[in-house]
Formats: sequence, structure tokens, C-alpha cells
Amino acid sequence: MKAITIEGQLRTETGKKATRQLRSQGLVPGVIYGGAQEVSFSAPVLAFKTLVYTPEFQVAEIKVDGKTYRTILKDIQFDKVTDELNHIDFLELVAGRPVVATIPIKFTGSSAGVKAGGKLITKIKSLKVKAAPEHLSENIEVDLTNLELNGNIRVEDVKADNIEILNSPRIPIASVVMTRQLKQEEAAAPAKGAAAAKPAAKK
Repeated sequence: MKAITIEGQLRTETGKKATRQLRSQGLVPGVIYGGAQEVSFSAPVLAFKTLVYTPEFQVAEIKVDGKTYRTILKDIQFDKVTDELNHIDFLELVAGRPVVATIPIKFTGSSAGVKAGGKLITKIKSLKVKAAPEHLSENIEVDLTNLELNGNIRVEDVKADNIEILNSPRIPIASVVMTRQLKQEEAAAPAKGAAAAKPAAKK
């Protein structure tokens, strides 16, 4: 699983005035929850870029005051006017203690329905899961091989060891639908068959 390192500084002062001062210096205030103690820190806004602006699931190893905290992103806040990163929260990973995370879906295999001329439609790109840190992964694989034309793969069809999927079981993840061309071909086929079966007119 991919991990990025963030060098941070311990925050001793909190409140609006302190956070405004940090932001004016190009720093973003953050908090680490879930461990033995809550840790308030700050780090340069650029240090979070590869973590925040990506669909990938990554671990953030945050170094603060001589300690390294292995975490995952929990929440981010942006300025409503400037859209700049305002605040960031992390959840510390503790072995054996389940956490809730959003993990991207990785589609594998070639759908039978697509081979038959259908079009693949992906409904959701990630799943919300609950798992111990040691069972988290970069993605959850979903095999499309047996997905037929007009068929669906739903959340309940996903098999992942040691992971509890929290999305509603009946939500479709991917489906294969008929293309316009395929519909036209199917509509034309009976008409051609009927024309061929029609007896020739007597002269």
C-alpha cells in the first residue's frame, strides 16, 4: 500500500487567531485522532497535495515532535471562497483496531456483455469499508468477466477477505447496457426474418 511522509510541527496554540496565523504562513492545521492521544500539528500546504488531490487510497506517515504516526485521511475542509485547504484530520492506525475507510474499486477482466457489443457503465468508483489496518489495501478488485449484457454487479457480489463493506448490498457497481447500434440491429433482425419468410406474390 502506498504511503507518503509528512513532516509536521506540534501545535501548542489553538483557536481562530492561531489558525489564521498558520494559514498566513502557508501552513495547514491538522489533528490526529484515534491513538493514545490526540495530536494537533501543522504542515506546509504543499505537503498534503499528493494525498488530498488524488483518488488513490494512501497511508500518511506523519512525523511530529520526533514521533511518527501511521494514519489515513479522515476529513478535509476547504475555504468556501478561495477553495484553499483549511484544515485536515487524520485517523491513526492501531494494529487490530478496525477503522472505516473509503477504498477505490479496481475493475478486472473483460465483460462478456461488452464482448457481445454492450457498453460498460460504472456506477460507483469506491467502497466504504471497515477493517483492521493490516487488512486495508490500495483497492478492491471487482471481476467483470461474467457480467452479461443487461446484467449488473452489485455490492453484495463483491468478495473481500477480512473486510466489512458498509455500502448498501443492492447498490449496483457496474452494468452492461445495449448500445444504440445493438438495439437497432436487434430490432432489424426480426424484420429481416419476417421478410425472408413471406411467400413470394403470385404473378
